[in-house]
Amino acid sequence: MFRVMFYSPRIPPNTGNAIRMVAATGAELHLVEPLGFDLSEPKLRRAGLDYHDLAAVTVHPSLSAAWAALMPARVFAFTSHTETSFADVRYQAGDVLMFGPEPDGLDAATLADPHITGQVRIPMLPGRRSLNLSNAAAVAAYEAWRQHGFAGGV
Repeated sequence: MFRVMFYSPRIPPNTGNAIRMVAATGAELHLVEPLGFDLSEPKLRRAGLDYHDLAAVTVHPSLSAAWAALMPARVFAFTSHTETSFADVRYQAGDVLMFGPEPDGLDAATLADPHITGQVRIPMLPGRRSLNLSNAAAVAAYEAWRQHGFAGGV
């Protein structure tokens, strides 16, 4: 399956929603510190409902620790600073779908990290800044899963 990475997420309900999404799809969620919240926050727990026990969630103390745990893998960084659509990628098992913190996304230094295979964007109408983090992650995760025939799904 594939992996979703949130680098330094800030808003608890976004991470709670992502926990629910990875539980529903069989993906893994990798959270890279610093987090803008405590994982026991009620808003995060409420958003994830009863899916926490069904989700594969790993917290990494730093991006370098995440790379050590996840490599070798292809990493697709989601950003508005590229023209390549996320839908143009042929996702493979083990791919990492990387998202940056709310509200600004991945910074230039992180996007230049040599571990990143490619930068992709989710198309939107002109004049719109971004999607909600958990919505963007769900759009990407379901596309990767769709390409694999929704393996294991019912």
